[in-house]
Amino acid sequence: MTLIDLPIACTLTAPELQERRRTVLQKVRSAVVEVRELENGYSYSFPSAEDWLVEVAGLIDLERQCCPFLRFQITVEENGGPLWLEMTGPPGTKEFLASTFD
Repeated sequence: MTLIDLPIACTLTAPELQERRRTVLQKVRSAVVEVRELENGYSYSFPSAEDWLVEVAGLIDLERQCCPFLRFQITVEENGGPLWLEMTGPPGTKEFLASTFD
């Protein structure tokens, strides 16, 4: 199965997704400093504090289990600059992210 063949859907049940939104996603959303719209997703900026690298890595680990169509890229800017998380994927990903993470 190729990336294009993967459905743009979360495999969590409705209660599981609500719990994820209430715990992990709420914490991550509250720390976002800036959002950049990309052609096929979004890029989210986080504080450069060391603990956010661990938080973002934990989010990626959780999300890749239930949303296999997502592509993740972390960029840590030089000289204590921000941490960026890009989340992208096939057509429909941007709309999925907007409804899930906003």
